[in-house]
Amino acid sequence: MQQKDSWLLPDGIDEVLPEEAKHLESLRRKLLDLFACWGYDLVIPPFIDFLDSLLTGSGHDLDLQTFKLTDQISGKMLGVRADMTPQVARIDAHNLKHEWPTRLCYAGTILHTRGDPLEKTRSPMQIGAELYGHAGKESDVEVIRLMLETLAITGLQNIHLDLGHVGIYRALSRQAELTESQERELFDVLQRKARPELQGLMDSYAIDSDLKLMFLKLPELNGGKDTINKARAVFLKANDDVKNALADLEAIAEKLAARFPSLPVSFDLAELRGYHYHTGMVFAAFIPSVGREIARGGRYDNIGEVFGRARPATGFSADLKLLSSLSKQACQVKSHELIFAPYLDDVVLNDKIRDLRAQQLAVVQQLPGQTGSAKELGCTSILELDNQNWVVRPLA
Repeated sequence: MQQKDSWLLPDGIDEVLPEEAKHLESLRRKLLDLFACWGYDLVIPPFIDFLDSLLTGSGHDLDLQTFKLTDQISGKMLGVRADMTPQVARIDAHNLKHEWPTRLCYAGTILHTRGDPLEKTRSPMQIGAELYGHAGKESDVEVIRLMLETLAITGLQNIHLDLGHVGIYRALSRQAELTESQERELFDVLQRKARPELQGLMDSYAIDSDLKLMFLKLPELNGGKDTINKARAVFLKANDDVKNALADLEAIAEKLAARFPSLPVSFDLAELRGYHYHTGMVFAAFIPSVGREIARGGRYDNIGEVFGRARPATGFSADLKLLSSLSKQACQVKSHELIFAPYLDDVVLNDKIRDLRAQQLAVVQQLPGQTGSAKELGCTSILELDNQNWVVRPLA
């Protein structure tokens, strides 16, 4: 006996129906082919893994997003991946062991304990690319270029790029000699851009007045390219680590402007997305119709250290389901030809069907006693007998 509402899915868990699945899979193949053309090799990490491996370098946020269970064989804690990046870093550090730069890409479902406040989904399909073994600004630029090309192939327009650098806040915190708890509470206030609370914290901290002013000015350092000049004045008395991070950010922005002169770029030096995870520059892509980033990434050096080899690393990722949905809105999706073949135990007909399928054409063959006409099945053409030859004709 069927249970009541047995067809319901858990909150934030969705299933992809045929039309959307066809479009999503087509886009997945296009993007993986794009990554391959840039020299990025596909890897497929496991859906479930030891918890320690999944949470490497990811901090508290990913810990809360990870479903946990006990392995009945080893007795150890396992987790369902909430982000594939740590697993890909392990592949680079432990399995490949190259000294030269390694480019890897991936695509697969991840699972979150809680959904995004805007999208609600708890089962995104993560697609992304990672570049290991190069610490220079050029690898950051390459990854951002690949992200922009990914969005272009998806058919999205009016892309806006936002740049930041978590190294600036890290360096300021070290220069101010903040305690771990102070750094954590200041980080929380900056993330919420709660300026009255920020002023209260600065009043309570026994740090240099120049540094207090820098922290207070940090949320104001956002906007267009003049943000860099404003930041240079604000950080006049900051240490070299802060100034070097700012110089790196400026150099990356200049390289991108040279390649994409019409690309709108903004800066937000108080944006600390992935602070417990990233070590350098961070970036995100936005479009006007979506209230959150549609792709994001940044530098996360030394993540492979726990796997035996610390390597510079930079990369980006996006939710393929979101990109597919936006792509359908941005582009007119062409329906593929579907040929209807009658049911008949005929050698010539069967050979014709096999030949058509070998040409990558879709053929659905009628079943004895079935309901539904060729048109109801979504077919666009039909196989008909013409002078002892089976020919494809448009469906009237």
